[in-house]
Amino acid sequence: MPIGIMINALSVLLGGIFGALGGKKMSANFKDGLNMAFGACSMTMGIYAIAPMKNMAAVIFAIIIGTGFGLLIHLGDWINRGAAQMQKFISRFINAPTGLDRQTFDATLVTVIVLFCASGTGIYGSLTEGMNGDATILISKSILDFFTAAIFAANLGFVVSLIAIPQFVIFIALFFAAHLIYPLTTPSMIFNFKAAGGVLMLATGFRMVQLKMFPTADMIPAMIVIMPLSWLWTTIILPML
Repeated sequence: MPIGIMINALSVLLGGIFGALGGKKMSANFKDGLNMAFGACSMTMGIYAIAPMKNMAAVIFAIIIGTGFGLLIHLGDWINRGAAQMQKFISRFINAPTGLDRQTFDATLVTVIVLFCASGTGIYGSLTEGMNGDATILISKSILDFFTAAIFAANLGFVVSLIAIPQFVIFIALFFAAHLIYPLTTPSMIFNFKAAGGVLMLATGFRMVQLKMFPTADMIPAMIVIMPLSWLWTTIILPML
């Protein structure tokens, strides 16, 4: 039973509803201050995930190659289009948020999608729960996600709650794929995988505090290539050095 995944998706759903309903009562200073805190938390979690990596070169190669591929296929643009379609759909039932220009809305929504659906913690937590039933990683993540969703929903509206749907689909797919993926991994591959996810979370934190708008959506393929690159580095390249 994917308890952690269900709790995580539910936290985004409820957090989005709570923020959309009570967002008008939150002052701009209050929301900005919490956004800064959440950005710092995201960067802290990213640094924590990066620290135990086993092969820095493999992680760096994965980030560069994955980001390059994402930029080549314009993955960020595809996510923007998907976000626009989500907004068109929900606008049939709920008024669109006011006070945000389109560019800011798209950029913020991409950040939220990546944060909830493609974080290293979420992906690793889904794999871990699928393999041994340990839901503690996702439950811990859910606490932050609830308040993060509430703050973002205060600006973006109910569309934040809908992100719980693709998040649940992605995580549940990883949950069931864990039986095929995990036996093929090594401890070094897992640590490197978490480190690659940590880089994305670190970049996401910079976006949240609006210090630097990293192309986090285009960096998602790094989470796919890190496993084979880690295996290649440890089994073929390192013995040759």
